[in-house]
Amino acid sequence: MHVLIPVLHRPTEPTGVCRHAVNLAQCLVKTIHIDHVTLLIGEWQKMYFEKSFDLNSPKIKTIAIDIPNTSSSRNLWFLFGLPKVAQQLHPDIIHLAFPLPFIRRWFDRPLVSTIHDLYPYDYPENFGYPQVWFNQLFLKQCVYSSDGLTCVSKTTLNSLSQYFPSINRKNQARAVIYNYVNFDSKSLIVPSDIEACPPSNFILCVAQHRKNKNLDLLIKAFAQLVERKTYPSLKLILVGGTGPETENLENLVNVLSLRSEVLFLSALSDQELCWLYNNCQVFAIPSSTEGFCLPLVEALFFGSRVVCSNISIFREVTEVASDRCQFFNLSGDSLANLTVVLEKALSLKNSESCFSIKDKFSEEVISKQLTDFYSQVQTNSIYQESV
Repeated sequence: MHVLIPVLHRPTEPTGVCRHAVNLAQCLVKTIHIDHVTLLIGEWQKMYFEKSFDLNSPKIKTIAIDIPNTSSSRNLWFLFGLPKVAQQLHPDIIHLAFPLPFIRRWFDRPLVSTIHDLYPYDYPENFGYPQVWFNQLFLKQCVYSSDGLTCVSKTTLNSLSQYFPSINRKNQARAVIYNYVNFDSKSLIVPSDIEACPPSNFILCVAQHRKNKNLDLLIKAFAQLVERKTYPSLKLILVGGTGPETENLENLVNVLSLRSEVLFLSALSDQELCWLYNNCQVFAIPSSTEGFCLPLVEALFFGSRVVCSNISIFREVTEVASDRCQFFNLSGDSLANLTVVLEKALSLKNSESCFSIKDKFSEEVISKQLTDFYSQVQTNSIYQESV
């Protein structure tokens, strides 16, 4: 089976969507049912795909599409360019790494879409107006036109049914398939930006600079810890691509006089990210909503101690590692709640845990779920005679 994965995405640095597409490819090619996977990326993504991700498998091919990196150019290419590429490559399944605009009748192969979250409806401020109206339109069109939908969590599937209740009347395959996580073969490398003086005591957060991530809350809580001087030389490392909140976050750091204590990093390789997960005192993620939160699972993969907001998705993905997690409430005085829990987590001694995060998000489990789902979609699709 040949799987085609379009992942032309605006950011010029790695994002969760890109990591999802790469993890999808890496997981699929480990099974005998998949002959090869083709990733379609933008020319502007080529450098960080080569630097940040391990795509050395002979079964994975990357094709860079040379178009301007603008919303109009990308959307026009999805509408008119993608069908032409699909006709040339003859994949058995087209798996959209994220919702994008397409006209279903222009494809003669089954088409599956990953639904990560419902941010265009939950957090329209992440996109701004009028852009969010297009995001909502593309998401709705993708939900109703795809032959199959894979949701990255039960929480996302439930939200999908709430926003689009009529999908329950469609003869459409849907499944919860978690993101695949595996860093077993990765070496650890100190990030180049801190190589000269790597911190020995730091809190880590991996998140794009968006409103729902509540990074400003984390910075304020960190400032209170610094003010108390309980943990000398403590640093806060924020890893993530720039976004709508970048300027606000940088201004907040300056106002709180934390420029030397808060480090902003981005475009890291897997090896550098692994070093951070492996060496942080605490991994913190204070989001108010998420679709899955791959960094949280990656941190747990390394046995990191975790502080996270008490929301349903975090309860869902951490249920096999609850002994490593400290939850705080966003209701009430969220700043005080987070500060108390961070201080508690920092004071705990390291201990061995008996959980295995790898089982729930393992290659074997996810690859079987994906190939079974593809078979179901092919059986149900009106285009199955062309496959």
